[in-house]
Amino acid sequence: MLYFAYGSNLNHFQMKRRCQDSIFLKKINLKDFRLTFRSRYRAADIEPRKNSIVPGGLFDISKSDEKKLDIYEDYPTLYKKYFFYYYGKKVMTYTMVKKSPFKYPTERYYNIVQQGYKDCKLEKKFLLRALKNKN
Repeated sequence: MLYFAYGSNLNHFQMKRRCQDSIFLKKINLKDFRLTFRSRYRAADIEPRKNSIVPGGLFDISKSDEKKLDIYEDYPTLYKKYFFYYYGKKVMTYTMVKKSPFKYPTERYYNIVQQGYKDCKLEKKFLLRALKNKN
């Protein structure tokens, strides 16, 4: 199954530790969404936003990897699954159930996401923009 990571799961070390079967395929952009941080966990989330993009990593994951991600993402309580199509192929990602107000991520979490941006060769400007988009 194809999985789109946009937060801490971009970090290759963390993703491999969590999902042993995962294979990073390439970087892609999710159109008409933007990245933000929210909830008491101060975690990454995506929300619809016209003419905006969220860069992320496309991974191939196994069924057992998906189960592990479900636990990590606190599915279906904190995150729900969101599906979209990328060149005709179905892709799964997670989005928060409750759209609470923006909260700055912790330094530790931010550093994990930042390393993920490097691992996937994503443009850091999108991550920095998410810290400024507080509304």
